[in-house]
Amino acid sequence: MSMRTLPLLFLNLGGEMLYILDQRLRAQNIPVDKARKDEWTEVDRKRVLNDIISTMFNRKFMEELFKPQELYSKKALRTVYDRLAHASIMRLNQASMDKLYDLMTMAFKYQILLCPRPKDVLLVTFNHLDAIKGFIQDSPTILHQVDETFRQLTETYGGLSAGEFGLIRQTLLIFFQDLHIRMFNKKGEEIRKIEFKHGGNYVAALREGSFELHGDRVLKLGNNMYSVNRPVETHMSGASKNLASRTQESIAPNPLAKEELNFLARLMGGMEIKKPSGPEPGFRLNLFTTDEEEEQAALTRPEELSYEVINIQAIQDQQRNKELARIMGEFEITEQPRSSASKGDDLLAMMDEL
Repeated sequence: MSMRTLPLLFLNLGGEMLYILDQRLRAQNIPVDKARKDEWTEVDRKRVLNDIISTMFNRKFMEELFKPQELYSKKALRTVYDRLAHASIMRLNQASMDKLYDLMTMAFKYQILLCPRPKDVLLVTFNHLDAIKGFIQDSPTILHQVDETFRQLTETYGGLSAGEFGLIRQTLLIFFQDLHIRMFNKKGEEIRKIEFKHGGNYVAALREGSFELHGDRVLKLGNNMYSVNRPVETHMSGASKNLASRTQESIAPNPLAKEELNFLARLMGGMEIKKPSGPEPGFRLNLFTTDEEEEQAALTRPEELSYEVINIQAIQDQQRNKELARIMGEFEITEQPRSSASKGDDLLAMMDEL
């Protein structure tokens, strides 16, 4: 398992999340002069994307993310994206969040599988960052945050060998190996599985893309597949486009539970769920075609996907602090005069005298 996989996993899944949200927000756009208070406009779309990208590329958050560490469970990372998706005025219910996460994981798993070379996972990441910068052209401060992350990627991964990138790719595939998209009925029974014939056609290897800040990536994997201007590229023939359903998350006990909570506390310390201020209402985004379809998805949601959301309070609670101060006060040791005859009794005092 590679200790350098987490930043690539987070950034690529985050890029796919932004693609999907941008596409859905554009689909629900209404001219500003005709919009009601609870309807989306182009101004709202840009505001939501700016808020999420700013939170996603927070400097302290990125510093924690780039520290060498093992990947955590799917549920732990899912919690991070739940928090990230609500870092703006936008709100998603549980069914829409499920669908959003399914689409994110499907897309990035597909891209990893099609990478011609292990190192190309870095080009996929750069494609995501290039597209994200297109969302924030009018926000120089956030652009600087993204460019700084690009610098960290180049510094961290630029000198890795092909073998180390192979280990990163293997770690990513292990993370995704239990995520399958199948058709289930309301009882949770598998009723249909969609497959494709690979064909076995030989495809010549692409030339290696540019790893510079501005350059030709050559590889199209990681580009925004929801953009109407995106050229279609695939190395598979006859691949089905109607994959949809639900991610099966592992519900096995996690032996790293304490480490995961510490990890989430560090990562989410800088994430704040924005609440609408004043009379301005919050906006709800529906990732389904209709509200009825969204409600039906919520009713048929498997029980194993339900979980308690753990809120980690980053803001100091004065009442709790007072209680902690009282408890700590009970453990205070009254300083006793030190006897000059027992030089070895107090280790610290002995070290001071050396």
